Amino acid sequence: MIIDCAHYQDGRRRDAGAVPLEEAAARCGQGGFVWLGLFEPSDEELAEVRDTFGLHELAVEDAQNFHMRPKIELYDQDVRLVILRTARYDDAAEEVEFGEISVFLAPTFVITVRQGVASELRGARQRLEQRPELLAAGSWSALWAILDQVVDDYAPVVAGLERDIDQIEATVFSGAAAPTERIYSLRREATGFYRAVHPLLGVVPAIERAADAAPLQPYLRDVHDHLLLVNEEVAAQRDLLGTVLEANMAVISVEQTKVSVRQNTTMEQLTILATVFLPLTFITGFFGQNFAWLVRHISTDTAFIVYGIGGLVVPLALLFLWLRLRALRTNTAAAVHDH
Repeated sequence: MIIDCAHYQDGRRRDAGAVPLEEAAARCGQGGFVWLGLFEPSDEELAEVRDTFGLHELAVEDAQNFHMRPKIELYDQDVRLVILRTARYDDAAEEVEFGEISVFLAPTFVITVRQGVASELRGARQRLEQRPELLAAGSWSALWAILDQVVDDYAPVVAGLERDIDQIEATVFSGAAAPTERIYSLRREATGFYRAVHPLLGVVPAIERAADAAPLQPYLRDVHDHLLLVNEEVAAQRDLLGTVLEANMAVISVEQTKVSVRQNTTMEQLTILATVFLPLTFITGFFGQNFAWLVRHISTDTAFIVYGIGGLVVPLALLFLWLRLRALRTNTAAAVHDH
């Protein structure tokens, strides 16, 4: 879909509205340059633009593909293809939404093909139209305006990631465990953002060298400086998320150790309880057999106390002595080992 098509000459826009495609192509030889903006065009629309402006078929094929790596390539007739990755941060979903802008740049025209919602260029066109001294520098000024907006739009993404990373960092380093899935997700988003930003470090200097408009050089260097800052920040965020992930795993390990200690303590208590009841169960089971000897000899209260209650007390006393001696031997061995 064609968003806008304008002819710029002598630092100003010649027409108030959009220029038809065929007329725009005809004006390419009348001085100035034409800026055609497309948003997610169909194959038929791209084919029409390709035939009208004589674009290379491989360059058009790259513009049709999404998730391309940022790059700059020179094609026939001094036509360059510049591919940029745009980004926008969704705070609610904690995700970076990516878009793509393919820029066909020639001395007489600029064609932008935008893919994805995070690729708005209306502001770039409006700002450039308010700078006639830059607009008069030719088609390279449009490329600078696009680069400037794309790089400026990276700053809110860095800030959004920074806020979420600070939350996770505060949680982890306070001693509480953060959801590991959230850390992995943020690291994945930061890595994807890094892959969109870092290749531009090679693209922007190439544009600086190729641009033959002297007034634009300071502005292109300014874009490069901003890009370097964004690249450093996103690289630092990736490293920080890696550190936070390791710290979070350590916190989880400590929590699991505490749970294991509590479970071991519980098992020890249950084992002691089972050990106490084992001889008692044996004694009560033995005297509960009701064989002839017991029936004939336990006929008084005294005999019941001696054989019944005494039969329970004696094994408990022996068990207590055995556990006590075992504990003394363990403590003695530990003391010898320490010395």
